[in-house]
Amino acid sequence: MDIKLIQAQIETDLANAISPQLLEELRVKYLGRKGLIAELTASIPTLAAQERGAFGREVNGLKSKLLTLFAEKEKNLTGSIQGEINNNIDIGMPGIAPTLGSVHPITQIIDEICGIFTRMGFCVVEGPEVETENNNFTGLNIPLEHPSRDAFDTFYLKDYPKLLLRSHTSPVQVRAMKAHKPPLAIVVPGRVYRPDAVDASHLFMFHQIEGFLVDENIRFSDLKGTLSLFAKSVFGRDIKMRFRPHFFPFTEPSAEVDISCIICKGKGCSVCGRKGWLEILGAGMIHPNVFKHVGYDPEKYTGFAFGMGIERIAMLKYGINDIRLFFENDLRFLNQF
Repeated sequence: MDIKLIQAQIETDLANAISPQLLEELRVKYLGRKGLIAELTASIPTLAAQERGAFGREVNGLKSKLLTLFAEKEKNLTGSIQGEINNNIDIGMPGIAPTLGSVHPITQIIDEICGIFTRMGFCVVEGPEVETENNNFTGLNIPLEHPSRDAFDTFYLKDYPKLLLRSHTSPVQVRAMKAHKPPLAIVVPGRVYRPDAVDASHLFMFHQIEGFLVDENIRFSDLKGTLSLFAKSVFGRDIKMRFRPHFFPFTEPSAEVDISCIICKGKGCSVCGRKGWLEILGAGMIHPNVFKHVGYDPEKYTGFAFGMGIERIAMLKYGINDIRLFFENDLRFLNQF
């Protein structure tokens, strides 16, 4: 078998290989596991003993030569293709900007509120969304006959009445106070669930932030000062605040907290229902029965608690009139934040 003729044929084939695909086919044909070089190597043992050495050296030389030729051809093809690509690029043509994500407005409000309270010395703590009935109701002084404990007002799980989807973030109060001794200053952001009919102001899942502070000699005036600083930080220093008496089972006394309408500055408009005030949260002094449940001495410790809906705060701050917009994933809405 004439090695020189074989090399000449391969060089001709390489010259005609005008694409990487054709070059790869030739590589397999000549250098593959079942290619020509492999066949030549396998034929050496069939030769006469005196011919094997010389023929083996010729085959090895051919193989080395082919490796060099294939490497050069591949380099030439790659450079040619890259040159064609470069020649077809118009560097003056504007590029296509990638779509950039951003922080969801609900997350922005959570981060803003948590930042305000952490600067006041509060710690951010999270709790589970699947809660026990004891932590969600009993530990918060909510009696068995309270309507919120009815299956129509709470998402109970299969282990009813033991487990449920928490209806507020207040169960973390119970968890934190059982795990730590006073003083405590904690804010708790998170999702909560209630079987409400979905409309412009209600969802079956929404976000809350719970906050509470426990120590000796904590007074209602401390609550008022804390919430006043919070409201002015979020809505502006010009807003006014008022507390209206209310009832919550886990606080006594309790209050609903309003701010002067940020749209009409308290004069009355469609946003505030012509009242000049906007409700933002509920608050009060922690009920002694809650302290008893977690093992705190209500004669020694006092504290306050407050809770607010994040979507409510975001809607007021940004002038949004439909809560469903936050969760429809409409980029025309989300790109504004």
